[in-house]
Amino acid sequence: MSPTFSEIPIVDLGTPDTEALAHHVGRICHEVGFLLVTNHGVPQGLTDAAFEQCARFFDLPVADKLTMDKRASRHFRGWEPQGAEFTNTRPDIREQIDLWTEHAPRAPGVDPNYLRLLGPNQWPPQALLPSFRPTIEQWIRRVSALADELLGMLAVSLELESDHFVHAFGEECMSLCKLIRYPPTPAGQFGVNAHHDAGFLTILAAGTTPGLEVRNALGDWVPVPVVPGTLVVNLGEAMQKMSSNYFVATPHRVATRAARQSMGYFHGPSLDMALSPLELPPAFVKAVAASPRHAQAGFMVQASEVRAGAQDMSSSEHPDIYGEQLWNYFCRSYPDNVKQHYPDG
Repeated sequence: MSPTFSEIPIVDLGTPDTEALAHHVGRICHEVGFLLVTNHGVPQGLTDAAFEQCARFFDLPVADKLTMDKRASRHFRGWEPQGAEFTNTRPDIREQIDLWTEHAPRAPGVDPNYLRLLGPNQWPPQALLPSFRPTIEQWIRRVSALADELLGMLAVSLELESDHFVHAFGEECMSLCKLIRYPPTPAGQFGVNAHHDAGFLTILAAGTTPGLEVRNALGDWVPVPVVPGTLVVNLGEAMQKMSSNYFVATPHRVATRAARQSMGYFHGPSLDMALSPLELPPAFVKAVAASPRHAQAGFMVQASEVRAGAQDMSSSEHPDIYGEQLWNYFCRSYPDNVKQHYPDG
């Protein structure tokens, strides 16, 4: 393993030596930031059923999809057409459904503003797709449990207690499930432009069509292979900040020659969780200082930096609260939606 990796590691989570497995996963997350996992405990039949429900939804007429139009949700949840989300100021060529953890909604003008993200999801009418919601919710429960298991491994690899992150996450966690259909990518564009994920840990069912690419320390784009039965795992900027760049959010993008479906689960804590750097042993600090890739790793730009002309993942700033991180994501990726529902900021 090396930051100049040319392939994505595959890890068997059924390995009986759990401590060795944890340190192996931690090393991969330090050097590469992406891995494929087998024996992960999420039934393939359930993933297949979830993909089938997504395909049925995406095949519906636009009028039916608009029954859960994201623009109608002040909590930024629901369906959106191609080009609605912007990554690094450029439209993503994909349609998608965003489903966040459901909580009681707060008042529209609540402060801090990130509490406005709490609320209900929009779902397809049961008469149209009666199995959609129960199938997707079951898949979310299974990958959420896997995410907690992986966070335990990462904690052990950092010489923390295995339940460190689970306890730190709080009681009102906010995770995202993103259900995506990509058309063939037009020349010069991307299904999703190069970016970092915002949260702690991402689990992706990548489907059967290639297209996901990961950037190594040399700037080369390495394709993520399609391996039946596996799930893709990568880390986000919240973990990068808390680990003081020992773990970094590896840039990735999608360009596909054929229609492609994927389902991503982005594991997150309570919105008020402080992203304070962990107190790690000196060996981890030295490892960061010795690696330009880690020491110089940046973050996705803030909304104000986008307006000032900053590009891509060049920011040295990162919010101190998880909810601020998510609010910045929405301001950067959905400026019109934010202005529509919250014109006063």
